[in-house]
Amino acid sequence: FFSTSIQCCCFLQTDRNFQGRSYETTQDCADMSSFLSRCHSCRVDSGCFMVYDRNNYMGNQYFMRRGEYPDYQRMGMGMNDCIRSCRMIPMHKGNFRMRIYERENFEGQMHEMMDDCDSIQERYRMSDCQSCNVMEGHWLMYEQPHYRGRQMYMKPGEYRSFSQMGMGGMRFMSMRRIMDNMSM
Repeated sequence: FFSTSIQCCCFLQTDRNFQGRSYETTQDCADMSSFLSRCHSCRVDSGCFMVYDRNNYMGNQYFMRRGEYPDYQRMGMGMNDCIRSCRMIPMHKGNFRMRIYERENFEGQMHEMMDDCDSIQERYRMSDCQSCNVMEGHWLMYEQPHYRGRQMYMKPGEYRSFSQMGMGGMRFMSMRRIMDNMSM
């Protein structure tokens, strides 16, 4: 189930510290260049968004929940230049379920998760996760244990090969459910 009562709203600004031209969005935006020449700060008034440093939801990703982000480049996470696209994340009300696999194409060791996992090495004795099947809910996957490092947004669907998704060399070591009450 998806909640329709929560309106997601994000204000994007061309300059740091909420200066310059602004653009308000309540939906996905694959290419911000038609609205802003650059985007260096934003404020999320409600809901959650993923922002990307390349057009068409490509490149480095960063999860933004309600709050202010006055300087995009100081957020860390290896972000380049400025925000180029953003995606609204619908809030999921219900169960969360995902299967993670040690190797591509759903091969090797498999574990089913229904809650957050701060380290697949510690919990499952699994050194790598190269594919997954998200059956319910929306998830954030992190390249390091304890929800650190670069992030990847996973909505329901099959992900047979992270390396073929442009994540070559990136390993996911922790996973977290995207919930409206989550703390970062």
